[in-house]
Amino acid sequence: MERPTIEEILKKLNPAQLAPVKETEGAVLVIAGAGSGKTRVLTSRIAYLILEKGVSPSNILAITFTNKAANEMKERLARFVGDIGGMWVSTIHSMCVRILRQDISRLDDHYNGNFTIYDDNDKERVVKRLCTERGYDDEFAKKVKFHIGAAKNKAQTPEEYEEENIAVRHIDEICKVFAAYEDTLYKSNAMDFDDLLVKTYRLLASDKDTLDYYAERFRYIHVDEFQDTNRVQFKIVELLAARHGNLFVVGDDDQSIYGWRGADIRNILEFGKNFTGVKTFKLEQNYRSTKKILDLANAVIAHNTERNAKELWTENDGGAEIERFTALDENDEAAYTALQIKKSFAAHPEWKAKDYAVLMRVNAISRPFEQEFNKYGIPYRVFGGFKFFERKEIKDCLAYLKLLNNPLDDEALLRIINTPKRGIGGKSISALENYAKYYDLSLFDAVCDVDKIDMPAGAKAKIGEFKDLIVSLIVDKETLSLPELTERMLAKTGYRTLFAEDTEENLNKRMNIDEFQNSILDFSRLNAGANLSDYLNSVTLSADSDNIAEEDTVNIATIHAVKGLEFKCVFICGLEESVFPISRAVSSVEEMEEERRLMYVAITRAREKLYITNSRNRFLYGSRQHMLPSRFLKEMRLAGEETERVRTPAFERGSSGGNDFGESGAFGAGFSSGYAENYIKKMQEAQKKAQLVSAGYKTGDRVRHVKFGEGIVIQTKGDAGNLIVDVAFKAAGIKSLAAKFAPMEKI
Repeated sequence: MERPTIEEILKKLNPAQLAPVKETEGAVLVIAGAGSGKTRVLTSRIAYLILEKGVSPSNILAITFTNKAANEMKERLARFVGDIGGMWVSTIHSMCVRILRQDISRLDDHYNGNFTIYDDNDKERVVKRLCTERGYDDEFAKKVKFHIGAAKNKAQTPEEYEEENIAVRHIDEICKVFAAYEDTLYKSNAMDFDDLLVKTYRLLASDKDTLDYYAERFRYIHVDEFQDTNRVQFKIVELLAARHGNLFVVGDDDQSIYGWRGADIRNILEFGKNFTGVKTFKLEQNYRSTKKILDLANAVIAHNTERNAKELWTENDGGAEIERFTALDENDEAAYTALQIKKSFAAHPEWKAKDYAVLMRVNAISRPFEQEFNKYGIPYRVFGGFKFFERKEIKDCLAYLKLLNNPLDDEALLRIINTPKRGIGGKSISALENYAKYYDLSLFDAVCDVDKIDMPAGAKAKIGEFKDLIVSLIVDKETLSLPELTERMLAKTGYRTLFAEDTEENLNKRMNIDEFQNSILDFSRLNAGANLSDYLNSVTLSADSDNIAEEDTVNIATIHAVKGLEFKCVFICGLEESVFPISRAVSSVEEMEEERRLMYVAITRAREKLYITNSRNRFLYGSRQHMLPSRFLKEMRLAGEETERVRTPAFERGSSGGNDFGESGAFGAGFSSGYAENYIKKMQEAQKKAQLVSAGYKTGDRVRHVKFGEGIVIQTKGDAGNLIVDVAFKAAGIKSLAAKFAPMEKI
């Protein structure tokens, strides 16, 4: 494909977008409203620098906040300018890993470039173990983990954090565990996610040669989603931009929704105070949503006070009315959502399942939607459950690879020293830990010194066999490719034998291991020359949201998970006080404004159709409670566009029979787009058959449901157009189904 000229690239920009693209020198702030084309502005600006200004790609840095966004930017830039091999386009964490792999020894010569990156689960496990050793319970461990994150968001040491938070209860004990946690990571040549930022900042701030190299190289720095940066990220960018002063940041303060994990909205609101001569531009034309959707979004966000004034507008049509539904309870709400999606499938056959999103403030309220989607044969995937790389068998395999990459990684060793079982028990492991602690060694050093440790000969022999296994695999690592090394590891450790028995669960685990090997093959194919460290980086730094809307399934997700994405049809559910907005925000103006920004983000994910629902009562916090409508519903009525939906007989539910539904995410993962399309066709065929006989259902009829199998009709309610059929299924219990939509037929 022939590459476009810079004139052709710029012609696709509106005047508001073109202005910041041509402003190439100094500090530039672009306030980019939702759906206003900020990615096009960013990529066009970089293309303009290269094609018009003659800047080398190697002198350009572009920081994004998801791997998916980084990959999309790379693809678009490659189409615009060709070879971008020398350009850094990545998430800020990936950028920091790249710097630290090269230069961490300049900060501390104890570290080497093969350091392990601990994910959130690894961090939690270390903190729990340290708390247990000191007699603290799991609740205390959660507090410690929170405070460690809060301290690292400010690049503070345990001593600095304790001094600043002296009024916090038990802060001295918390910071003692924090210090022990830091020592554990240090000895293991490991870092957590926050360390990637903190240590990069400290490296750049303390080592002039390192800062000079990167600050000189990156003459033009671009930062996307600037409203999501925390103070450490801001300081890193500030250091890198100090040499040339050419810093181009894009963001939207109205979409700042990560304050709970350290994002500081002041970074964007006070950008002009931190840099001199800042040029500010606003992008307010929205290319995504209809006028009615934008009116609603503008009405909500106008209630916030800490923001840059702006109002989204569009040349798109007015669009469909905003649908509002108040349900009796959470099951009623989910049934309404499922049936509206079924109706939409029929009305918009050109739309795919992945064009629909069901969004909620917390994923704890997702179960009824899974239940109802199963009833009506709607393929779906829930985001926020177990990710592939968080499954036990995958974590075990990764632990082996992490230990081969970094033998100092105590957490990896503890995970697999007796997996599969080798007869190495808790007493032997405690002896290893005590020896390592006494001589200030890693656990693998202790394993290698096992003959010097006082323990039974049989235990020494078993640990010696484990040592020989790991040493042989470390040798293999030097000569084998990554896929070959993985296969050798699985063979030598006998890990597959754990799942040899042919049970359903073991079959799934074997399939997961196969998929793990496949991921390594794909990585090696797409990243020629990459090594084990590179692969472990890619896994640890991946995000669940990178895969949203990839499979052809309806997306059930938290609003946080879909930031930056868009869908043709969106349902925003659970609009009740204490759910959305969340209860803790009631006493905080700042947190309430963030909740409102979250509502704004949810609304602006919708392109053509938007539904907003709430329930009159909900099972919450262990009991059924009467729910007050969210304050956001009252604020949205200012837009004057939503219409209250009248309840129909389809929602006068009898015996729901659904509260004990045991399955979760039956269509949630592992199906290709082709499978989903075939499944939908099958659903539609079954639905047509069901519609032909729906008026004829009566008590005692035998039926077959695509998902639930055979059952017997025990009750019918409503008329032919809105017939509700209660069916007792052999395997699934009693289900209430709308005969018009359920993929079911009489037999």
